[in-house]
Amino acid sequence: MSSLSGASAPYPVRRTGPVRDWAAAERSPRFADMVSGAPGFWDTRAAALWDDEALHIRFWAEEPFLHADVRERDGLVFLENDLEVFIDGGDCYYEFEINAAGTVYEVFFIWQDAFGPGTRFDLPEFDLLAKRALSFAGDDDRSGPTFWRGSHARGPRWAFRSWDFPGLRASVTLDGTLNDDTDIDRGWTADITLPWAGMTHLANGRSLPPKPGDEWRLFFGRFQRLEIGGREVLPHPAWVWTPHGRFDTHMPEAWTRVVFSEDAA
Repeated sequence: MSSLSGASAPYPVRRTGPVRDWAAAERSPRFADMVSGAPGFWDTRAAALWDDEALHIRFWAEEPFLHADVRERDGLVFLENDLEVFIDGGDCYYEFEINAAGTVYEVFFIWQDAFGPGTRFDLPEFDLLAKRALSFAGDDDRSGPTFWRGSHARGPRWAFRSWDFPGLRASVTLDGTLNDDTDIDRGWTADITLPWAGMTHLANGRSLPPKPGDEWRLFFGRFQRLEIGGREVLPHPAWVWTPHGRFDTHMPEAWTRVVFSEDAA
């Protein structure tokens, strides 16, 4: 089982050729509860490959009843069943989510302690007023003294919901019937391609594409909406590659460590 500290051995992201052979890629362990580390009761796994053009990620998600209602781009797919990837960029990070209907949700976050005139984020695409940025303090309970700033040591972030990853490609494949509970489905896969050309703000001094041996931190997760007795179970079960003991996905220091390798998959 993965460590709750996020300090498990790094995952080797291997090189891929023009045709990606996902059968040869090293898959993650079965995703586990983000807080407790207990195995998710439906199997979820992920893998990553890279080439000079992009980072490629695939998820395999077991799901007996495929559901997805959110169809609007950047709709809140995390309120139902989704798969998620975050990429840490030091003073910023990127969030990607997708549901079984193929609806994509993206947000670019910048830590407020790194934001301001003269910083590398002093750009028109990060104009707080023009882009209607929101202040965000994390997923964890923000009651009492942590209500405004959250519980993370760095405090809140600016969230740019209008930001789109340049060149992003994402698709889903269903093994079953969507929104039809008269049969039992097998699940779904999601494929995400994130070009290095779109990671300028996330590079944080690192080479693009990465050099062999470079280490990044990525979050790989799944949220599952459940109902019992006609009532929604809250919070939704959160299953992740690397559990870290808190119900908060926005903790880059605890995400999965990945190391880029020249070895072919």
